[in-house]
Amino acid sequence: MENWHDFEVASRREITALLRSIGEKNQLIRMLIKGESDVCVTSILEVDAEGGNVILDCSISPDQNRRILGAKRLSFETTLDKIRIMFSGEHIESTTLEGSPAFKMPLPASLVRLQRREFYRIATPVTNPVRVLIPQPAELGGGSKPFPLSDISCGGIAILDNSLELGDTIGKVYNDCRIELPEVATITTGLQIRNSLDLTLLNNKTNRRLGCQFVDMPRSSLTAVQRYITKLERERNARIAGLE
Repeated sequence: MENWHDFEVASRREITALLRSIGEKNQLIRMLIKGESDVCVTSILEVDAEGGNVILDCSISPDQNRRILGAKRLSFETTLDKIRIMFSGEHIESTTLEGSPAFKMPLPASLVRLQRREFYRIATPVTNPVRVLIPQPAELGGGSKPFPLSDISCGGIAILDNSLELGDTIGKVYNDCRIELPEVATITTGLQIRNSLDLTLLNNKTNRRLGCQFVDMPRSSLTAVQRYITKLERERNARIAGLE
């Protein structure tokens, strides 16, 4: 993830609470010793907040345990209540817990918590569409032109380019694009085209959908996007409740 730091948790108290919850719920953890080529499944046995350590279960393989102890850095991945948790560890050493062998390592200084909303795309309104203003090159007259959004996520947006003006070059970046999020904020961000799909409508006209990733988006703008997604979810849930 390029923008992993946007979802970083650095509070020692919150890190301790999350790791304890992972241990209490007996969530299995993937311990990556040397990337995907050497993976061990472990679990958190205890979190010692005062001592600043995490106690982890050993592998059943003595050879793998030796590789874990010899590793300079370890990566960990797990989930908690459908939220993906990632962190890393160093200086792991052997210990015992209630007479059984275990590993001990310092509490991670930070971890990454990715909620479902970070991956979740939600459709934007059709009747009163959200629009993105994209600067046009001088050869096309300059200025900015509005394009309606199809959906939005914390990673990017989908644009409807019905007039086929933007082109479909994968990787092309449009800088200083403005998106007005109704009742939330107006944000400015770069957009990079990541995928393009041409659709033929019933009237034989072509409609192009461009999937775009946010580029160099300020953290304050990401927060605004998260608030807008929450707003859309709340409105959609209210409509569903009204139909029941």
